[in-house]
Amino acid sequence: MVDSSIGILATGSCLPERAVSSAEVARRVGVDPEWIERKTQIASRRYAAPDEATSDLAAGAARDALARSGVTADRIGYLIVSTSTGDSPQPPTSYLVQEGLGADGAACFDINVVCSGFVYGLALARSLIALDPGAYALVVAADVYSRILDFDDRRTAVLLGDGAGAAVVGPVPAPSGFLGFDLTSHGYANQLIRVEAGGSRVPVSHETVDAGGHFFRMDGRGVRDFVMEKVPPALKVLVDRAGFTLDQIDHLVPHQANGVLLSQLVDQCGLGGARTHRTLERYGNIGSASVPVALDDAAAAGRLHDGDLVLLAGFGGGMSIGACLLRWAGTAGGEA
Repeated sequence: MVDSSIGILATGSCLPERAVSSAEVARRVGVDPEWIERKTQIASRRYAAPDEATSDLAAGAARDALARSGVTADRIGYLIVSTSTGDSPQPPTSYLVQEGLGADGAACFDINVVCSGFVYGLALARSLIALDPGAYALVVAADVYSRILDFDDRRTAVLLGDGAGAAVVGPVPAPSGFLGFDLTSHGYANQLIRVEAGGSRVPVSHETVDAGGHFFRMDGRGVRDFVMEKVPPALKVLVDRAGFTLDQIDHLVPHQANGVLLSQLVDQCGLGGARTHRTLERYGNIGSASVPVALDDAAAAGRLHDGDLVLLAGFGGGMSIGACLLRWAGTAGGEA
C-alpha cells in the first residue's frame, strides 16, 4: 500500500473568448494606454460575453480540471465555489455549477473571501477530506468583474477582468500534498475594497443605481500599504511553521493584483529566488480566480515538477490573506 497525503490532483481554467486590450480600455476611461501598462503592467484582460455568467465560467474550469484528473463528476463529494460576483444573491452559484456538471452526489456551498477565496477553499477541502478519507473535492474560483466596473473610475476599471480556475483535491502520493495553510482576516480594513449597495444595509433602489452604488470600489493606496505590511510576515510564518526557509521555495503563485505591486511584494518577501508565476499581463486581475488560473497556467506549461515546493498567496477584500504551501505531485496539471 502506497502512503498518501491530501493534495491537488489536477487544475483547470476557463477564460472568456473576448480579449480586451489596454488600448480599448484606455479609450473608454479616457487615459493613455501607456499609462495603464506603466501603472499595472496589464496589456489585456478577458470580458465575459453577454450570455455568460460566473457559473458558466466556473463550470468550464471545473470540467477542465476533472478531465485532467481522471475523476468523474459523480465522484465529487464536495463542491466549493469561491466568488464575490455570483450569478444572483440566491441560489448559491455552486448549485448552478453542480447542475451543469452533473455532480449530483456533491455537497455544495459558496464562499466569499474575495481574492483569497481559492486558498480558503483548498483549506476547507483538505479539512473535509481528512474527515472523509477517500473523498474528492472540487474547488472552483470564478469572478465576472466586468459587470460591476465603473468606467468613469480609471483606478479600478483598468485592472479587472473575468475568468475561472479550479482544482480537484484528493489523495496524492506522499510526500506530495498540502504542507500547511495560513488564513488571516483583518476586518478593520473592510472599507478598502467594497461594493456599497445591493445588500441588506443598502438595498437596491433607483437611487443606489443612479449613484453607482453597485460598482466595485477600491482604495488603491490603502490596499498597497496593507499588502506590503501584512502579506510578507504571513508567508514567512507559514513557511517557518512547515519547517522550510524562504530560499527553499521553488514557485510563488500570487494573486494577480497589479504587476508593479507584485514585483515589490516579491522583493519585500525575500522570494526573489522562487519562480513567480504571472498571468496578469494577459488576463488582468480576475479576483478569486487569479491564483488558480496562474497555477493552472504554470502546470499546463510543464513548469511545475514532481516534488517542487509551491507557495500560493491570495490577498484581497475583507481584508483577507490566504497562504498555502504544498509539495507538487508530478501527476497534477497534466492532460488526462
